[in-house]
This record gives sequence, C-alpha cells and structure tokens, in this order.
Amino acid sequence: MAGQAPLPYDHLPEVPSFTVTSDDVADGAMLADAQVFDDWGFTGGNHSPQLSWSGFPAGTQSFAVTCFDPDAPTGSGFWHWVLFDVPADVTSLPTGAGAADAAVGTHARNDYGNKAYGGAAPPPGTPHRYVFAVHALDVPELGVDADTSPAVVGFNVTAHTLARAVITPVYGH
Repeated sequence: MAGQAPLPYDHLPEVPSFTVTSDDVADGAMLADAQVFDDWGFTGGNHSPQLSWSGFPAGTQSFAVTCFDPDAPTGSGFWHWVLFDVPADVTSLPTGAGAADAAVGTHARNDYGNKAYGGAAPPPGTPHRYVFAVHALDVPELGVDADTSPAVVGFNVTAHTLARAVITPVYGH
C-alpha cells in the first residue's frame, strides 16, 4: 500500500529466511478478535497466535519471537511482543504463549509496558500490518533481561540473527 512505512527489517542487512506458519494468522489476512488488544476501547482476546517454524540454520542456538506494527502513528512503530531466549529445541508456540506467565523464553516489555503479548489496537483508518517474526539466533541467550527495552532487545537480536521467518497479517477497524 502506498505511503506505508517500510517493514522493520527492510533497512537491515539481508539474512536467510526459513518457514513460519500459523493456525491463527496468515500473510495479508485480517487478525481475528483473539489477537486484538483487550483495552483502549478494544474487546479482543489479547492472545498471541500459534506459530510453528522449520528450515532454520543448523547453527541456531535459540530463537526470539517478535510482533511489530510499522504503521503505528508514533514515528518509531509499536512493539506488541518481544520474546527471547527461546531454546533451540522449541519449534512452535501454542496460541496464548505470549501470556505474562508463559513457560518458555523471556518477555521484554512491549510498548504497552507489559511483559507479554499485547494485541492489535490501531486507530481508525487504514489497516495496520503486524509483523510476526521468528529470529534464529547464534547464541543460547541474548544477555539481556525482561526489563530491557524493546529497542535494545531488538539491537541484540539483530546482531545475532542467522535467519528470520516472517508472517504479516493486518488489522483495522
């Protein structure tokens, strides 16, 4: 769509891709109410989608899973989910794995200020893109903690990314 912000990884050095699929979301398809925020006037389920991935490089030591809205009217986009230090033997997350009490990985604060998945909540108008990315990393742990900002986690993720898989649904009202 004309006038949209670039995707969050367009300006970074290119890395190989692998496959990410979901029972809950699809490229270019509208997010279901289950993945919409449950506050700010929205009444969604606020559940992260199910994700599965395969075909990542053999040297992968951990994963990070993120969700970013490049179309948010902030000047810097909006981080909806920042999960890192996911063990290399984990190749899928069930629906709702983005809950604050999730048993796998570490959640950093999202831009809502929560250490969990925060669903879509765009202003009225053109639908926004929600870039769900699985990053295959070359380290078992990033060396940051749950209180680290999304931007700093993103910096560390980018520095250690071997490959990345992306699925980009949309949401608007």
